[in-house]
Amino acid sequence: MPTVFAHGALRLYLLSLLDGGPKHGYEIIKALSDRFGGTYSPSAGTIYPRLSKLEVEGLVSTATDGRRTRYSITVAGQAELKERQEDLAGIEEDIADSVRRLADDLRGDIRRNMQGLRAEMAASAESAQRTARRSTQTTDVLGHRAVKELEHLVNQFRDDVRMDLRRHTAGGNAGISDVTAETVRTVLHQAHVAIRATLGSRPD
Repeated sequence: MPTVFAHGALRLYLLSLLDGGPKHGYEIIKALSDRFGGTYSPSAGTIYPRLSKLEVEGLVSTATDGRRTRYSITVAGQAELKERQEDLAGIEEDIADSVRRLADDLRGDIRRNMQGLRAEMAASAESAQRTARRSTQTTDVLGHRAVKELEHLVNQFRDDVRMDLRRHTAGGNAGISDVTAETVRTVLHQAHVAIRATLGSRPD
């Protein structure tokens, strides 16, 4: 993955996140991931050393909260953040560009994966048709059974996706980002196209 933050940019952006209130390390990582629409999530090995350095510089203070550490911006940290508002605005623009770039890359990966899936499904369909032609069993009975099985799988898939959406919302998330929603739409659309092609249905 290409570099998301330029040299020194993550340091300043961490201060801006803490300026909104004290946070645990996990909350900081999640805030960053949310800002990137889930296309990028920094590792603990990236975030905690920078927080420790900010603490050494007197820009961040820490407090024990049970087994976790809570980070807060200091007066000195707020002063630096105020002095570098123009730099912070530039970082926000860079983040917006990164989100668009990462989203485009993700959609490209999804399209390539779906093309491979469609090819596999087409090959499987052709193999199934050859097998069916050679079969001496009653095709009407087998076809009816297959339809019922596929309907069950579609309904199960729908229920699973609904459950995932409800679980995501119940987990305290504010909602679904535009990038995530677009990704899900792309996957569902490509899957629909692949299935219709396999069944020989005409597009609407």
